[in-house]
Amino acid sequence: MISADHTRVAREGSLVEAYKGGLRRKTLFLLVLLALLGALVIYAIAAGTYDLSTVKVVRALLGLEEGAAGVVIWNIRMPRIVAAIVAGWGLAVSGVAMQCLLKNPLGSPFTLGISHGAAFGAALAIVVLGAGAARSSVLRTTASNLVLIENLFSVTFFAFLGAMAATLVILALSRLKRLSPGSIILAGVALSSLFVSGTILIQYFATEVEIATIVFWTFGDVSRSNWQEIGVMTAASVVVTVYFVLNRWNLNALSSGEEVAKGIGVEVEKVRLRGMLMAALVAALVTAFHGVIAFLGLLAPHIARRMVGADHRFLLPYACIVGALILLLADTAGRILIGSGTLPVGVLTSFMGAPLFLYLLVRGYEK
Repeated sequence: MISADHTRVAREGSLVEAYKGGLRRKTLFLLVLLALLGALVIYAIAAGTYDLSTVKVVRALLGLEEGAAGVVIWNIRMPRIVAAIVAGWGLAVSGVAMQCLLKNPLGSPFTLGISHGAAFGAALAIVVLGAGAARSSVLRTTASNLVLIENLFSVTFFAFLGAMAATLVILALSRLKRLSPGSIILAGVALSSLFVSGTILIQYFATEVEIATIVFWTFGDVSRSNWQEIGVMTAASVVVTVYFVLNRWNLNALSSGEEVAKGIGVEVEKVRLRGMLMAALVAALVTAFHGVIAFLGLLAPHIARRMVGADHRFLLPYACIVGALILLLADTAGRILIGSGTLPVGVLTSFMGAPLFLYLLVRGYEK
């Protein structure tokens, strides 16, 4: 009897040690990802047409560098770097939440039509409110030299309304018609088609300059935001992330199935409704400020899930860092590959995300 008790205690002790060891490894790897993100930030500040040494970058970050280097770092490169980090983080946490709440690995702001709703709203503002204009320039190096969004507030506001309208339609269909997770994704695809058709119809009646402005907006670009807009986006991302961290056990329960979640006291409908609204809020803000950044909300959660599994205690922070890394890497690569111009970051994320989307469709991946 004593021997059996000793065996049981030893087995429990080994399980506890294995659990603690797993926690230490995941925490250490999280710190490694943060260090990698920090190194990428330093490289992104230094790389570009105006070359900067690492010493100058560090001095500028400490407030010791003035002149041209300080202007380039603080007025040009830092806003887009911070915007890329925050936008990647926001889209990633939105994707994690949507995939869990809808119990579908294909859930993301892009696949549910939220991004296309924002694009439709922006096109409406550009054409109906006359927010698009031409910009003359001797150096035709980027699209931003050819078009100008005159009333950025109206474009951003209408894009946000379009994204939230798409979200409300999806929520209404899922709540009133009790659609399955697969049917919700199909509804998102249909909604995307509707918004794309609406955007094309608006372009048909638009002038050449307005068409160019709409296309430029839909490219996806993290260099548009000023510090005030980045602050708004950061505040929203922080609030939404904290909300999902506080509800991490509810998300874990939902991942095991609705019946299991209801059995342990989770109010499934309330959690799903609030969670979808919070996820859509941050996705709508990111899309309104930066245009359509395709597939990032799908890509980052799946990469993070491969690293740490489906436990939302770790999945949420991992996905946020992975999303920030991917978007900053794509933006930095776009700046370096084209030289004095900039390759739209939405194009690069589409190249990365589309193969994963097709893979999930073909394999019928379920987690």
